[in-house]
Amino acid sequence: MAQRDFEDLAADFEFLDNWEDRYRYIIELGRELEPFPEEARTEANKVNGCVSQVWLYPQARKSETGETVLDLKGDSDAMIVRGLVAILLALVSGRPVDEIINMDIRGELERLGLQEHLTPQRANGLAAMMERVKAEARKAKG
Repeated sequence: MAQRDFEDLAADFEFLDNWEDRYRYIIELGRELEPFPEEARTEANKVNGCVSQVWLYPQARKSETGETVLDLKGDSDAMIVRGLVAILLALVSGRPVDEIINMDIRGELERLGLQEHLTPQRANGLAAMMERVKAEARKAKG
């Protein structure tokens, strides 16, 4: 399935009344992630700082305008974390690296109200994923 637009996803979150429904939605988003390439399930693509196993696979490319864009695939062995990966990818994947570097990822994700409803381990894992995305964008910029 094609990656969801973050703004659509944020609107869906607002529509859902309670956190039980939102957790179900997060799990559904994880199920919709594109299949993760087996060859990318490497130690180098593993995100440190996550209790669950999480992989982010970055691919930099040049856009039609000549900007470097970062495409990301991701996966996790935990259902809710896999959904968090899907949310993060909806926000950042396919954007120019300069935009990702300058983006307030945490601030954007706070619009969903995730922080208050995640366990400390999941919140730390999400923070590690955000840091990894920024690092990959800086590396792709060169």
